[in-house]
Parts: sequence; C-alpha cells; structure tokens
Amino acid sequence: MAKAQTIFTCQSCGATSTKWSGRCDACGEWNTITEEKPLSQGPGKKSLGNARGRAIPLTDLSSKEAPPPRTASKLDELDRVLGGGLVPASAVLVGGDPGIGKSTLLLQAAAAFANAGLSVVYISGEEASAQVRLRAQRLGLQDAPVKLATETNLRDIMTTLDETRPDLAIVDSIQTMWADNVDSAPGSVSQVRASAHELTTFAKSRGSAVIMVGHVTKEGQLAGPRVVEHMVDTVLYFEGERGHQFRILRSVKNRFGAADEIGVFEMTGAGLSEVKNPSALFLQERSQPAPGSVVFAGIEGTRPVLTEIQALIAPSPHSQPRRSVVGWDGSRLAMILAVLESRCGIPFAGLDVYLNVAGGMRIKEPAADLAVAAALLSAREDASLPPETVVFGEISLSGALRPVGQTENRLKEAQKLGFSTAILPTGGKATATKGMALSQMEDLTSFVGNVFGAG
Repeated sequence: MAKAQTIFTCQSCGATSTKWSGRCDACGEWNTITEEKPLSQGPGKKSLGNARGRAIPLTDLSSKEAPPPRTASKLDELDRVLGGGLVPASAVLVGGDPGIGKSTLLLQAAAAFANAGLSVVYISGEEASAQVRLRAQRLGLQDAPVKLATETNLRDIMTTLDETRPDLAIVDSIQTMWADNVDSAPGSVSQVRASAHELTTFAKSRGSAVIMVGHVTKEGQLAGPRVVEHMVDTVLYFEGERGHQFRILRSVKNRFGAADEIGVFEMTGAGLSEVKNPSALFLQERSQPAPGSVVFAGIEGTRPVLTEIQALIAPSPHSQPRRSVVGWDGSRLAMILAVLESRCGIPFAGLDVYLNVAGGMRIKEPAADLAVAAALLSAREDASLPPETVVFGEISLSGALRPVGQTENRLKEAQKLGFSTAILPTGGKATATKGMALSQMEDLTSFVGNVFGAG
C-alpha cells in the first residue's frame, strides 16, 4: 500500500506544497507553513485522504431555538399523529397494507392542507389522473386547489418540484419511482434508497414538506432498505383489519412529536371520517357481560384508549392445543399461560386458547397482561366480570403485578365512559376518586383468589 503523501499548507494564504520551507513562495510570509495531517488512512482511494473540507460551526446545548412552525390540516386525528401539524422541510413516510386506504387518506390530507393555504402537489405513480379525479369526486374534494400529476421518472419529478417549489409534495408511492442513474428495476433496494434520498434532500434544501407512500411486506414491515426509515423525519403506519371499518394511523417515529401516537378513523362510503372518542367506538358493540370479555384501559401515545379483550377456552381434540391470537403478541400470551400454570396452579393443557382484541385494535404495551389473564380466567371458569370494571397491569415471571405508567389518565378515561371499578396492581400513583373504586392486587395469586375465588 502506497504511503499517503504529506501536504504542507500556508496558514496565511492557503497555498499547498509537498515540502516544508520557512517562507511561503505564494504570499511571502515567514513561518506560516504547517504540516496537514491526512483526514484518514485507508487502502487505495477508499480513505478521505489529504483533501480537507470546511470547518462546521459548533454550538452548546444551552442554545435556544424557536419551535418549528406547523400548519394544521383541520383533520385533528392526522394533526395529532404528526405532532400538532405539518412541519416545513420535513420528510414523512406512510406505510400500510394494500387497499387499507393510504391513497384515500393522503388525498384527503392534500385537500385539507391545500384548503389551509398551502400549495400542494400530488404525484401518483400507481394510478392514472382519471382514477385520482374519480376518487376526489367520490370524496367531494374535486374543488380543492391541489395540483395533480402522474409520473414515475424521478428526474422529471425533481425538476417539476424544483420549478414549482410547493409547500407540500405527496409521492404515491416510493416503490414505483425510478432514477435513471441507478441500474436496477423500480422497487429494488437501490432504487428505493436513491429515490428516498433525493426526495428527502429536496425537502431539506428547498424547505418543502414531502410525504412518501411506502408498500409493506407480508410481515407488515415497510418494503425496501431499513435505511429509508432512518432518512425520513416521521414514519407512520396505517393499520386496520379488512373486516372492520376502523383504521389506525400510528406514529412509530417522529422527530417533531410523540412516537406511538395514534389517530383513529372510520372508513365510510364518503371516505375516512375522524373518530373523536375511540374508546366509545371500540366499546359501542359490546354486549352484556359474558365470560371471557374484559375491558382494558390502555395508553396509545398520549391518549387513553379503552378496548375489549375477548378470550375463548375450548377442549382440544388434538394432541397439540391451538394458541390463536389476533391484535396482541402471541409470545406474550404463551408467557401469561405459563405464569398462570406455574405460579397459580391453573393448567391450560389440552385446551385450545383463542384471544382477540375487539374492533381491529392492536395492543403492544405490557400493561395489557392483567387484562389478558382476567379474560383467560373468565373464559376458563365461565364467570364474567362485573360490566363496570376495567383491568390493567403488568405481570412478571414471578407472578408479581407491576404498576404501569399514566394510571390517572387511564382511570379518568374509564370513569368518563361510565366504569366505576378498576382492578390494578398495588403501588404506582393511583388514588381513589369519587365514583371510582380501586381494587389493588400485589400478585397474580391474590388476583385469582379475590376475583374468581380460586387459586
């Protein structure tokens, strides 16, 4: 490997030479020539070598900056997930299953931001202009001042955006874009990475907000390289079950707001309508108390949401009993069953276990452990809990119950919807209020004994 050549630079005029001398030949100054160390050492041309860049300004942590300006769309559920509105020069990636309603949501968002005074360009790479216009007519948005184009050539798209300089550009979708400087097919890893990089760079350099639609894989992850999610400022997932009319817009990354925030929509014939009180909507179809039905008081981002957890226990005709879960983590269900059997002596061998979160909701927080255990025990013992009871708490492998965060918000939401009793772990910041009785348990054994009279 060739040794990196040493460079000598004059600190007065910046002239360079390959050897040191006392006087600069360019400006005539004395004792201004110093040796410049190479930035890095590496094989061949892969290192940075001797070429030096500019020094960047450094600030301290006490420097104060004004919060970024935001534009509200007047769609409260969308604004909530974005952190209060759309931030200029931000890059947003929206993913979801095919047919879940991503294009409908973004067309409604484009019209809302355009009516709020922003210049909006909607670029579709999947549908013809006539299809987008038909959807706009069906949604009653045909009069919104949104500029429409259908194109997949990234160079033409970037040229158009650079000339028009819109406040918001929506690209549907990133997998259909192709850059002519990348030798691969549209949708490939290199094409998706290059397209996302160009659009994100445009957003940062021109001050325009960019929203990109991303396809998802069969595992539910955004298709393409993971680096795309690191490039953008905000990553949103549009979730929902085909058999339910509810749709959840979930923020999994947001540099300008809270992560894990959700917005709830209802799919109707006139498009997506906002759900102001998701707890009441998820519980509106709940019938009279039945064995295996438990109401869980959860937290999604900063919002308390009450959902119904349903369990069914049936004798299994097979040697390997089934464990079927919808809306919750299957491995965590296995853990709860093991704790119930090991610590409480309640066996589930030879029994099929079915668990469902009603309304198409997906719960990820461990605070649902106690509600799941209550639903399983209620189904197994064929004994229903009182209808005005909510349950939440985390279960450890030792059988102990651990308090969870935002207890007061959970209890306030439950009381607002007419619940008068809460079963929760001992400790935490829970305080009894008028109209709400608290039943606090230390471990799973005491919970089983006090609630179901077994253990």
